[in-house]
Amino acid sequence: MATEIKLELLEQFSAESARNREIAQFLMTEIVPRYDAFDAGHDRQHALYVMTQSLHLAQFYPEADRAMLLTAAAYHDVGLANGREHHHADSAAMLRADARLQRWFTTEQVEVMAQAAYDHRASAKTAPVTIYGRIVAEADRQIEVETVIRRTIQFGMKQYPGLSREESRERTVEHLREKYGEGGYLKLWIPESDNAARLAELRALIADEARLRGVIDRLYDSLTLRSKGV
Repeated sequence: MATEIKLELLEQFSAESARNREIAQFLMTEIVPRYDAFDAGHDRQHALYVMTQSLHLAQFYPEADRAMLLTAAAYHDVGLANGREHHHADSAAMLRADARLQRWFTTEQVEVMAQAAYDHRASAKTAPVTIYGRIVAEADRQIEVETVIRRTIQFGMKQYPGLSREESRERTVEHLREKYGEGGYLKLWIPESDNAARLAELRALIADEARLRGVIDRLYDSLTLRSKGV
């Protein structure tokens, strides 16, 4: 499935060398736990998905340094600690400022990774500058129909807690159309990814208004019951 976390790829990476093991351990103990403070759509599971999916996509681009990819992926959303609006820039700044990375990477490599973290956001007006940015951005898309809809509802619940069920549904529909619908702003960058097929599936649902609203209501009710501990 699109949201599968391929932890075996992380284990394989770690087993290849002492350097890789150190980098993976650092990321897992010092960076990934930061995601526990973020919303449900950007939690630890999301970070691990983007990291392992980046390693998966790297097989098609042998010129890309997998340690750099894994690191950029781990840092890509840490800027959410300062809020959502400029999180891509804050993520890049945090990566760039983390002196601990100098143990494994040159200044030039750190800058490439920071640029990749900056370029990951779906609303970017221009294409990612490097293959690192394209891979991390593609991995971040995490297109799976119900996952996308659930994350959209969860974001609305957190940011707009006063919305009624109907208002939440309309906000969700509007966002899905704007981002994922035909002509939406989301762009894909890696042809070897299965995101294109998943996006087509999501667009078919968006075009079927009655079915879409039914899915949104079902997920909304499930999330509401879960929040109440039912």
